[in-house]
Amino acid sequence: MAAAATARSGFRRMFSISAFSPPKPPTPPPKADPSPNLFISGLSKRTTTDGLKEAFAKFGEVIHARVVTDRVTGFSKGFGFIRYATVEDAAKGIEGMDGKFLDGWVIFAEYARPRTPPQQPEMNSQPQQSWGPPSSSWGAQ
Repeated sequence: MAAAATARSGFRRMFSISAFSPPKPPTPPPKADPSPNLFISGLSKRTTTDGLKEAFAKFGEVIHARVVTDRVTGFSKGFGFIRYATVEDAAKGIEGMDGKFLDGWVIFAEYARPRTPPQQPEMNSQPQQSWGPPSSSWGAQ
């Protein structure tokens, strides 16, 4: 009987929430500041740039529209961008199209986050080995 009680307490200790804390869920990226640029996700593979522009033009002056496409197939990758003339037009575009259907798919519109500059790889402090032809002084007499 004592062995069973010890086993149960060990089992309880092994799965106790006080001994281990669950990993924290990743924090979502911060919402983008209002701007005339919108990020549109959830697009159908059949959605074209012209179709996207036409759908969003109902809410303001669209300066630029782009559906990002696969280089090989030419089909939409499922997201795109809209640039309005003003922030106010962009807000109307989000209000009018976020969660609505376009080409049979529910799309999501939000302010686009600015692109972060790519990280430059640090140059290795060790000299690079040269694998080219030997220098002209090699083998000279």
